[in-house]
Amino acid sequence: MSQAQRAALDAAIRSITFDTSRPPAELREGFRAMTAGRPIPPGVTITPAEIGGRPALAFEPERVTAEGTILYFHGGAWVVGSPATAQALTAGLVHRTGMRAVSPDYRLAPEHPFPAAIDDALTAYRDLLDQGVPAERIIFAGDSAGGGLAVTTMLAARDAGLPLPAGAVAFSPALDATLSGESMTTKAGVDPLFTRESLGQLLAHYVAGQDPRQPLLSPAVYADLAGLPPLLVQVGSNEVLLDDSTRFVARAAAAGVDVILDVTADVPHVFQSSAGILDEADAALDRAARFVLDHVSQAVLA
Repeated sequence: MSQAQRAALDAAIRSITFDTSRPPAELREGFRAMTAGRPIPPGVTITPAEIGGRPALAFEPERVTAEGTILYFHGGAWVVGSPATAQALTAGLVHRTGMRAVSPDYRLAPEHPFPAAIDDALTAYRDLLDQGVPAERIIFAGDSAGGGLAVTTMLAARDAGLPLPAGAVAFSPALDATLSGESMTTKAGVDPLFTRESLGQLLAHYVAGQDPRQPLLSPAVYADLAGLPPLLVQVGSNEVLLDDSTRFVARAAAAGVDVILDVTADVPHVFQSSAGILDEADAALDRAARFVLDHVSQAVLA
């Protein structure tokens, strides 16, 4: 792996001004500009779609080689982002797995605070099930807030009595709205993108004055995790959100969940989106794809 690549990515992120105190409309435009131009892997077709009554993007590999569907939730702190801003990362999974994906454009805060995003994600999952896609052939995936949605949507599905997907992949998931992890302090200044303060400004739009200690806002600390399907959680060691992952994985394992914690050294938040320019990103996506294929195949064979 390349220390030079990691240093260059860190410097590039630090050169970007993303002022979280700005109005959401300005933040959304800035985020679109920041994520534009990321290369799409060859052989993946992206088309507008609809799922659960919401706009979406559908991802189709040139040759479908795996039976199943990835339900992908984009990141953006529940305030910014869209399926388009995460399309390179979603397409990277599709390219590596040979599996279709669909990514819903769930409602954003502050116009639609908690639990609107979870409601939309759960409705999208119900739609897939209603279309006849078996739960054991569905994998949830997502990055940042979307990684958090992958987890909380499974919790909501479990509590609603729905069959759970074959598993989930969470890239740098946001899993603690209380921002109480030690890494909020120990990684301050190491993280080139976020601080506890900047995350607090973004989360305030989504939490909207509600108690952040609710299970679906802070599952790393407060949720009952029993009964969840196999999980892969990938995170970088340079993240203030690192302890969201480590505490969640420890509690999930204690609850009997088959969970893998995959920490990559000296890389930032959602480093997997830098596939093609960072060796660690490509390697992490390769591991994520193997997890997806292993668990969908096992579920189908079972």
